[in-house]
Amino acid sequence: MEAAPIVNYQEEFARIEAEVDRGNTDLQRLGFWALVRKVKVEARLAAHWADVVGRIDRQAFQKRVRPTFPVWLGNGVLLVGTGVVAAATAVAVRLAHGPSETGGTVAGALALAAAGGLSVTLHCPAHWLVGRLVGIRFIRYFIGGPLKVTPGIKADYATYLRVDPGARAAMHASGAIASKIAPFAVFAPVYLAHRAAGYELFPEWSLWGILGLGILQILTDVIWSRKKSDWKKVGRERRLARAQAANR
Repeated sequence: MEAAPIVNYQEEFARIEAEVDRGNTDLQRLGFWALVRKVKVEARLAAHWADVVGRIDRQAFQKRVRPTFPVWLGNGVLLVGTGVVAAATAVAVRLAHGPSETGGTVAGALALAAAGGLSVTLHCPAHWLVGRLVGIRFIRYFIGGPLKVTPGIKADYATYLRVDPGARAAMHASGAIASKIAPFAVFAPVYLAHRAAGYELFPEWSLWGILGLGILQILTDVIWSRKKSDWKKVGRERRLARAQAANR
């Protein structure tokens, strides 16, 4: 059996960076991510090449992704959005206590919208908070996601590589967990008010809608996210943690 060829990381990263400088930002086709996967298996290599990997990744991101926004602005907007959602939940309960049936319908729709909104506003700040706690920095917010309408936050890959895979897995998991908790965080005060009023406060469809949204998101994670999104990255980093432990 032939031995695996020795990778000249310096030459390969230099080749890829030159391509990115020329405007080719398809890092997958350039072999960048395959190279990064090899580097990440050994903590020593990951730390050694962190600055180079981070620089190339940032350059490609800046050339490819538009529009982008400062991290402080993205966090600020989403924090305000979280406050608006909390206020909307309180308004929904107040409206539901009103005398008219129309008020109950509006209250139910508002509560359902709040559950969906909170899933969006909590996701990226959760990534940011846990990431910063473990030592990962972030460079920009952008508009991304499966439908290209939800906010995303871009990690600084140099700092990302310098933390251990378990910490990276925790950062990836945090946003997914926050999004899944969000509908139930809205459901709890709505349901408690509904129960206190003899189960006649909110229309049943709104309560089932909030629960359905929470369950749908969990099913989406089970079916889709493990292959395409946050949970896929969690699994990848956990496998890397085991590989690094085996190489010690």
